Amino acid sequence: DRTRARRRRRQVMKRACTPVDGILLLDKPAGITSNRALQEVKRAWGACKAGHTGSLDPLATGLLPLCFGEATKVSGFMLTADKSYWAQIRLGVVTTTYDAAGEIVQTRPVAITRAQLQAAIAALVGDLEQVPPMFSALKQQGQPLYKRARAGITVERMPRRIRIYRAELLNFSGDIVEVSLHCSKGTYVRSWAYDLGESLGCGAHIAALRRTGLGRFDVERAIPLSLATSRRPVEMLLSLDEALGDLPSLVLPAAAARKVQQGQAVYVGPSAAAANAIRLYDESRVFLGIGQADDGWIRAKRLCAVDVTGGKSVEAVGSGG
Repeated sequence: DRTRARRRRRQVMKRACTPVDGILLLDKPAGITSNRALQEVKRAWGACKAGHTGSLDPLATGLLPLCFGEATKVSGFMLTADKSYWAQIRLGVVTTTYDAAGEIVQTRPVAITRAQLQAAIAALVGDLEQVPPMFSALKQQGQPLYKRARAGITVERMPRRIRIYRAELLNFSGDIVEVSLHCSKGTYVRSWAYDLGESLGCGAHIAALRRTGLGRFDVERAIPLSLATSRRPVEMLLSLDEALGDLPSLVLPAAAARKVQQGQAVYVGPSAAAANAIRLYDESRVFLGIGQADDGWIRAKRLCAVDVTGGKSVEAVGSGG
């Protein structure tokens, strides 16, 4: 049957795949899902295992880190990173999805001044309670919200705590607003634009969106999809520990490194500052994975099976503290 056929195809593909380890900073184009972009690169490289670090809407473009092989083990640490966006917002029109891909549900006249707009933007900076949009991948009772939304069902969503570190007005002309945002994980820029429109009394939606930064990475380093699928991965991949360069690091003595790799906790003394996540290296500067430091004890959290430092030393990739 179809299930068995799919299983056989996956087994064949797994046997024929190529081990690829590292992180690609992809510049996702508009019009496709993050998963489709991931699958196109994975297929072009014949990679065995891959995943992305937080999806972008089909309408959105910009920075989408893709993790391959051993890098998928620590992709969760990148999901918590802050993000930056450029957004074009159209005032006076509300849509079902809070962006230009949705159906128009309401139009209102736009009669606001630049000063009013700046005041409304300033009020949406800081710690906020944000209600996620119905058209989102968040699950409620095991089902993504967007499936209910497509069926015409609206359910109550619990607000989530987010933080807008910075919101800068770049341009305002007619009913078009351009802003630059720096925000915490879990922020829906579509919901932020919707809230801005409601506070102004005219409504709004996202007309265009581009992720310009994620953690320590900038979109200027990202590779276009057409280029990523036409070159060898070795030419574009970042080492795994470079992506985690903001975390503190620790070089373990040989005996301690072996114990950590065997899943044992090791005591290294008070020199190891408490940290929920710390990069671990052996004496040869080979990246071992992520550990946790507490009261001088080191415990493994996510270990790597291969050397993914690309031959770089701890100093070369940055110690992070």
